[in-house]
Amino acid sequence: MTNQEVIQSFIDYITSERRYSPLTVRNYRHDAESFLQWGLSTSHAGDFSLLDVRSEDLREWIIFHSDERDQRGHRIRSAASVNRAVASLRTMYKFLRVKGYIDRDLFASVRLPRTSRRLPAYVPESRMSDVVGRVFEDLESADEHVARNALLVLVTYSCGLRLAEVIGIDVEDFEDDFRSLRVLGKGDKERIVPIHSRVGVEIKRYVDRFLRDKICKKAKNALFLSKRGERISRSDVQRSVARLLRECGVQGKTSPHVLRHTFATHLLNGGADMREIQELMGHTSLRATQVYTHNDIARLQRAYIDAHPREKE
Repeated sequence: MTNQEVIQSFIDYITSERRYSPLTVRNYRHDAESFLQWGLSTSHAGDFSLLDVRSEDLREWIIFHSDERDQRGHRIRSAASVNRAVASLRTMYKFLRVKGYIDRDLFASVRLPRTSRRLPAYVPESRMSDVVGRVFEDLESADEHVARNALLVLVTYSCGLRLAEVIGIDVEDFEDDFRSLRVLGKGDKERIVPIHSRVGVEIKRYVDRFLRDKICKKAKNALFLSKRGERISRSDVQRSVARLLRECGVQGKTSPHVLRHTFATHLLNGGADMREIQELMGHTSLRATQVYTHNDIARLQRAYIDAHPREKE
């Protein structure tokens, strides 16, 4: 197999079999091709092969990117960025090993750069209360797109959805008279998310007001439509959510993913079990969910400093 055939075989696998999102596929292709270009540039004979890569090559590549600097001496890639690229290659070489193209685990002896663990950004409950109040006001609007943007925020926050999951919602995905939502998550893994009764009422009312005359006109009946009547795009969701959150006084990050983090953090602070949060968010591993405990610990530390008598001495 040529190098390009190796990459294309991998891309076909994650696209067709693993059903990764288009953005993830694009990133994985970029990382694989970037690694190939680096290999070709370091090979004196110009005959670098992805199937003949050694663990030593991977370590050199990691060191190269970890130390790569611009003209001002600043690192071009963060440790997190390097680790993401390594994750792409790890997935590719695991695929090649399973298919029998290689016979060794190249990453067994490869260590990743350390990253500082950042706490997920989220909206405090007091501020989120203001946001939800604004959302319910906007849902009364006769303007379809004002109501749509409000419902985007409400559904993303109340269900803890990923951006791609929000975009992919069809009206038929709601069950039990809008009391639950079937969500198709990463890797085509399906989960059922319960919907708060008030939220379910608003979703149903939105469908009745704005979508009933459109439902039979498309093969897929998307809940959130663009101004042209097509399924809403990633950029439209990001802009709409960010604008509404900023107008409500939310500081810092205002992405849809912040609402997902907010959902998890508020559940944890309210006493929800970690396993329950994992299931609701569609995390494969509990480890991914446990990052939210750090927000809770930070809150407890602040309370400790404010209240403990020894801290006042």
